[in-house]
Amino acid sequence: MTALTFYCSYSVPWVLCCCTICFILCYLAGFNNSFPVVQMWVLIFVGTNGETYFNTAALVSCVQNFPKSRGPVVGILKGFAGLSGAILTQVYALIHSPDHAAMLFMVAVGPSMVVISLMFIVRPVGGHRQVRPSDSYSFTFIYSVCLLLAAYLMGIMLVEDLVDLSHTVIVVLTVILFVLLLAPILIPFLLTFYLDPSSPMEELLLPEPQKKDPGKSGQSSETNEIIFSEVEDEKPHEVDLLPALERKKRIAHLQAKLFQAAAEGAVRVKRRRGPHRGENFTLMQALIKADFWLIFVSLLLGSGSGLTVIDNLGQMSESLGYDETHIFVSMISIWNFLGRVGGGYFSEIVVRDYAYPRPIALAIAQVAMALGHFFLALAWPGAMYVATLLIGLGYGAHWAIVPAAASELFGLKNFGALYNFLTVANPAGSLVFSGLIASSIYDYEAEKQAHEHRNPASFLRWFFNGSRHVEQSLKCEGAVCFFLTSMIMSGFCIVAAILCMILVYRTKIVYANLYGKSQR
Repeated sequence: MTALTFYCSYSVPWVLCCCTICFILCYLAGFNNSFPVVQMWVLIFVGTNGETYFNTAALVSCVQNFPKSRGPVVGILKGFAGLSGAILTQVYALIHSPDHAAMLFMVAVGPSMVVISLMFIVRPVGGHRQVRPSDSYSFTFIYSVCLLLAAYLMGIMLVEDLVDLSHTVIVVLTVILFVLLLAPILIPFLLTFYLDPSSPMEELLLPEPQKKDPGKSGQSSETNEIIFSEVEDEKPHEVDLLPALERKKRIAHLQAKLFQAAAEGAVRVKRRRGPHRGENFTLMQALIKADFWLIFVSLLLGSGSGLTVIDNLGQMSESLGYDETHIFVSMISIWNFLGRVGGGYFSEIVVRDYAYPRPIALAIAQVAMALGHFFLALAWPGAMYVATLLIGLGYGAHWAIVPAAASELFGLKNFGALYNFLTVANPAGSLVFSGLIASSIYDYEAEKQAHEHRNPASFLRWFFNGSRHVEQSLKCEGAVCFFLTSMIMSGFCIVAAILCMILVYRTKIVYANLYGKSQR
């Protein structure tokens, strides 16, 4: 049932029930225009935070069930989360209703019913912390479905934008979409219900039980990698056969060794302040570690700059003279999805085949984002397509690599608290890059174009005193609107890559201990 747990990815029943009620109340608020603004704000606050609970339950449960495949698990989960908007948009196109209240009702009730029906299945499954021979084939199949689904959604969005389709064609396209979404559920059904115990496929899909062979006990424990307690408190039979004096000497010798080991352990405990890398950290213990802040700051710079482009992509494309701005929004969503799936897959190859630190993949993604911002700043013909490709892939890779790396360096016991603290870097980075830098520079350039004789030396005085008085209707045109912003974000992505390389240098030994044995 663990494979089914992997695919059905949201849990925590009481949280889901509360969030479902909030979503339905948000629908009622949208249906009733006289609903108080303050109560509406509270409902939106609680409802949107429900997504964080869903996300935490999914990641914690699945990473605990598949600790040997953290990169693929996180990448696939985050990838489907990134595609959820496009999927719900297609479902809404099938309904073909212009009523916004109906849209709110669909978003509130539809996903909530799916979550409530599956929440008792999704849970950490004890005793499955192992590597099955069938896992690689299962992940390969799901990766194939992900790529096919992304390509299919891209094709649907382009066709619907260019051609006026009939309702029957939209129904057929949506049915095919749901078939692709349900395709991965074949894996748990085959592994759970349709596996014949007498079939030779059992040797391929299920691990063999350990046999009591003293000559091969070490080998079997390495191949199956099952975490069980094998310590047995048994008294050796030879001790009873010794004379009383010899037995007392033996006991005294063992006690002396025990006291010596206890004394050495006490010294080590005094020297050691908290867990080492790779062990289970609490949030407070992680907050005093340099490795944690290297991850946090690099995530803030990388994901914050990527989210800034996503939030301002419409204005960016308009300033560069593109009419169909929604095409770039759809494209960057698909690249974001592929970045999440591909980032998890590539980082898993790095740690599994080479025992090299996973943050090296994050540094590569941030260099790609730096190039994407640079292309945006240059604004060459066709550069917008290249920029959305690089920024979308790099931004998506952050959300597959960072959770896996955090779970490896700081443990799984408090992974939920650690991961949610790291996610604060995303809105914080967006606040800095989008709320302060991008918007201020855009407003200044727009006002400058409206008043061409403005003195450029007055920028600082305008920034601190006059930016709030800029007219809302002003628009900026040309590459100058986001040139400085893109160059700043490109530079900060390089800084983020340098921080990741520092983290790689600091954690080489940790990853060698975690994954070095798998190469032998």
